[in-house]
Amino acid sequence: MEATAQEVAEWMVRETRFKGILHQSDAIAYVTEHFGEAFVYVNENGNPSLSKEVKKSFRKLHKGKIAWDRDGFFWAWT
Repeated sequence: MEATAQEVAEWMVRETRFKGILHQSDAIAYVTEHFGEAFVYVNENGNPSLSKEVKKSFRKLHKGKIAWDRDGFFWAWT
């Protein structure tokens, strides 16, 4: 059974809540291995990124409780 963007986002919220922080590189590696490459793409800067569907679901789920650190490339529980 194929995973959904919602399931990926739910994993990200659980992981960030549990660990307090989720590095983008760790998230991309985990998502690629456990959910599939369909949720990852290479952005205009040539860096791997999570799909827009995943990010949209993620934002809806955490409702502002998780912040993105632009300099450190990670999400943190606030």
